[in-house]
Amino acid sequence: MTDDARGIVTPDAGLQRFRLDRYPPSVGVGRMVDRYWVASWDLRGRPPHTQHVFAHPVVNIVFQGGGPGLVAGVSTAVSAQTLSGEGRALGVMFRPAGFRPVLRRSLSALRDAAVPWAAVVGEDADRDLAAALAAAADGPAMAALADAALAPLVPARRQGWEDTAELVERIAADPAFLTVEDVAASVGATARQLQRRFADHVGLGPKAVIRRYRLYEAAERARGGQAVDWAGVAATLGYSDQAHLTRDFTASFGLPPGRYAAVNAGGLETG
Repeated sequence: MTDDARGIVTPDAGLQRFRLDRYPPSVGVGRMVDRYWVASWDLRGRPPHTQHVFAHPVVNIVFQGGGPGLVAGVSTAVSAQTLSGEGRALGVMFRPAGFRPVLRRSLSALRDAAVPWAAVVGEDADRDLAAALAAAADGPAMAALADAALAPLVPARRQGWEDTAELVERIAADPAFLTVEDVAASVGATARQLQRRFADHVGLGPKAVIRRYRLYEAAERARGGQAVDWAGVAATLGYSDQAHLTRDFTASFGLPPGRYAAVNAGGLETG
């Protein structure tokens, strides 16, 4: 968690208030799911904590407190979750495009939206899994329960969305992808073809996906504890100048890069 906190705003301050553990899916379910995550907190006698998240461009299902599951679609802005008292939550973080075979329609329908998991799998299946998760002894047990519930939903054969999932993961891993044209050329497609494919499989356009992963890179550099050459970072990430990076970063994370680095270095509050 401390090595890669992409998507979590000011994670070093947040980790003083909650714990986040991650677990891998089984090989088969791994075609759709990137990871299971379990957040746990004990803030009894302490003020509530509001955690901001600039989520990966993927779908998450969240189960908390024995309640029904909630499917959170791809978001275009930072979201917030307030933690209080004592609790834990299980999240299923899908791969990019990984929820497409479950929803069976364009993931654009879930952009900036949330729907009950029961609407996808039925109330009985949702209720049974929620109850089992609430009774689970620990994080690994919760992950195993979710994995078993998702296994029947994995398609028997490889499908087109899996090519898109792999392409988005290449964008995430390789900073050399700076423009839609770069990505389109790598797969022998036009920019327009790529835009249609991403809208259907991911729920977000390729330009927005590239921008998000480059901003994650900037945020991770801000957590390094050392002075950062922001003009150099801007050039590396494809920005025309430092001012454009600063504007994008501030709009996404709520703080300019320098202040963001200071908050993480000192565990300070963002407000």
